[in-house]
Amino acid sequence: MTKQLKLSEIVPDHLFGKRLDQVLAEMFPDYSRSRIKEWILADAVQVDGVLHNKPREKVLGGEQIDILAEIPDEVRFEAEPIELNIVFEDEHIMVINKPAGLVVHPGAGNADGTLLNALLHHCPSIAEVPRAGIVHRLDKDTTGLMVIAKTIPAQTHLVEAMQAREITREYEAVCHGSMTGGGTIDEPIGRHATKRTHMAVTQSGKPATTHFRVMEKYRAHTRLRLRLETGRTHQIRVHMTFANHPLVGDPVYAGRPRPPRKADEHLLTVLRGFKRQALHAVMLRLAHPITLEILEWHAPLPDDMVQLNAALRADTVEHGLDYV
Repeated sequence: MTKQLKLSEIVPDHLFGKRLDQVLAEMFPDYSRSRIKEWILADAVQVDGVLHNKPREKVLGGEQIDILAEIPDEVRFEAEPIELNIVFEDEHIMVINKPAGLVVHPGAGNADGTLLNALLHHCPSIAEVPRAGIVHRLDKDTTGLMVIAKTIPAQTHLVEAMQAREITREYEAVCHGSMTGGGTIDEPIGRHATKRTHMAVTQSGKPATTHFRVMEKYRAHTRLRLRLETGRTHQIRVHMTFANHPLVGDPVYAGRPRPPRKADEHLLTVLRGFKRQALHAVMLRLAHPITLEILEWHAPLPDDMVQLNAALRADTVEHGLDYV
């Protein structure tokens, strides 16, 4: 279903000589530049009563802009009183520390009980923002920091910042294998050729870049700090699997459990009981979409990852090895 949108404004004189798409983005900040460009190309924009479908056309100032466009109706979801761990909130944005097991957006098999349902309950006005203000996602069982837009202008700016790689996201992870040093994985990611719910490194995929460094080296595992340049689905999980160091507990990409030789019963119990990918969004840094102030948040490791690291550390010491 779609609804019709009508917008009318006079081009301010100070926009003299600018491109039509730039002018409309400044005049109508509630809408993304990509959506505005789509309207221009779809013959939805009139300048002084004449259709204009070339985004690069220049304006003089004083023209009458009329936009008559079709936009999709947002699917309405129910608000649910689900507790949120809110790290920061003002009238424009919210930063949360997402727990394991919380799906971000309703989908097949998850019609309710999601972060989106929780946001609608916490902030009812967010229903007017596309996708309830969700501008990036974490997998169901990945924990840590996410930013939410509470208004359309905030969402527009955050999406553009994400696309321009101006938002810094860092993660902690525990992977299989003892790694000797950090590096960068720069490999495209797309849908798996045969497993349609899986992602994979594939030359037909979209560019994806993950930087990583070693935080601790255990006997048969490594604790990592990772930074994303791009935000592809399952990016860290796929890249680390591609590097032959899948994440501990990853139910999709890690394969069968691989405990180290001569592991004691405590470590075996911890590893067998770790049923999610050992991945946590530990740091988020961005320019506030309205005030432009640079803000940074940190989220401590969840208890299960603290216990996992402690067990791996103890195993390393027990076998007479130094951990770094």
